[in-house]
Amino acid sequence: MELTRRDAVAALAALGGGTLAGCAAPRGAPPDGSGTDSGTDIDTERIRETMVAAAEVVYPSAVTGTRPFVERFLEGRLADPAHAAELDAVVAELDELADAWYADGVAALSVAERDRFFRELRADTAEENPDGTTAQRVRYYVVNELLVALYASPTGGELVGIENPQGHAGGIESYQRGPRS
Repeated sequence: MELTRRDAVAALAALGGGTLAGCAAPRGAPPDGSGTDSGTDIDTERIRETMVAAAEVVYPSAVTGTRPFVERFLEGRLADPAHAAELDAVVAELDELADAWYADGVAALSVAERDRFFRELRADTAEENPDGTTAQRVRYYVVNELLVALYASPTGGELVGIENPQGHAGGIESYQRGPRS
């Protein structure tokens, strides 16, 4: 199933980020989204690359179009300066650990190494907690963020039999027929 930028906008709307969907970058970031400027120290490019790399591990293999979907979803999410700062801190910590354990950043690791890295970190089993341990913060800001984006989108929702994810209009007809097989 191919995810689209439209799916990302639908996921943002489902999360209440519909008004942010047109934002291209966090406040203070350059319009091209290339990273940092003198007004902020948030590395949007590193966040983008790391989240896309993590999605390649977290998302089911049947999903395609991951990069444009994640990048578009992040445009809306990074428009919130507080969320962007927290995500940046978690991604920086992830890169430091990956460099210490694998001698390279998360995005540079192979998919198999990334999978092993997230499992060794215990991000696959940690309880989500935005103020907790590294594993708990990674679970909250990276893993769960990606999963919510996927399953709140119409295409991602179809993967688990949710034809009309919350916030996605489907009309009365969709409620009167059974799930697609």
